[in-house]
Amino acid sequence: MDTIRTIDMMLIDDLFDMGGGYVLNFTDRTFAQFFASELGVNIDDPRYAQGGNSKAKRLRYFLQNVDKPTAIRTLDALWQYREALRARTKEPEKLEDAGRKLRSLINRLEGRPDNTPPTPPASPAFDKAKIAQIKGNLLSITSLEPHARGYAFEKFLRDLFDAYGLAPQDPFRLRGEQIDGSFQFGNETYLVEAKWHGKPIGVGELHVFHGKIEQKAAWTRSLFVSNSGFTEEGLAAFGRGKRVICMDGYDLYEMLNREISLDEVLTRKVRGAAETGAPFLRVRDLFPN
Repeated sequence: MDTIRTIDMMLIDDLFDMGGGYVLNFTDRTFAQFFASELGVNIDDPRYAQGGNSKAKRLRYFLQNVDKPTAIRTLDALWQYREALRARTKEPEKLEDAGRKLRSLINRLEGRPDNTPPTPPASPAFDKAKIAQIKGNLLSITSLEPHARGYAFEKFLRDLFDAYGLAPQDPFRLRGEQIDGSFQFGNETYLVEAKWHGKPIGVGELHVFHGKIEQKAAWTRSLFVSNSGFTEEGLAAFGRGKRVICMDGYDLYEMLNREISLDEVLTRKVRGAAETGAPFLRVRDLFPN
């Protein structure tokens, strides 16, 4: 397979705003955090500073000296961070053209024709018996006492994420704030808020959760699951371009009843949020047939 050429590095410089030694809006600290979290790499290692110590020079040296799968994962992670950053700042740009150029570079590095879409990650096998049991657990929650439903709903989600190999973690607390858990999807970690309420979630609770996410790293992603759904007024007031995607109880039921994989649901919700800025796109709209 080809290596990253000088002309490729010119494109990378433009895509990630690497003029003057910078990379996007990273500080030295957040640049190191990004590489540690997303790639498990210590970018401050002196071996990556052989071409210079600025963030841009370290990134250039890193991309041109690591193995190709690592270079591709790095470009993909930086692109996702870049899209999230520009969505927050609402900076206008021809993302489609920029994305096409980056995909073309990644295709060449992977040795595939320019017009071949990247190979999607393999989905885990669909275990009908296990999914049927999980569906039954969801339906049984309604018969529980009110105080027990929230805990049962969290356990249901943990079992669901585990069934699809998404490495769920139990709820944890940071300085008094509760996060209902997390899971791994692709190369990303998603924080989860799970609510089983009698009424749909409004803008207040959406903003509270988003406030928690804002205190995390800039590339943090999140999923808000509300069995009772979300109010239209709350979603409108919450706005677009947030780092939150949403699911409701009907999404969960549709997904399980129609045997749609959770991986595919998350993929379409994330892509829809990236394309429209809307945090909540219903499964029945994403999968109309």
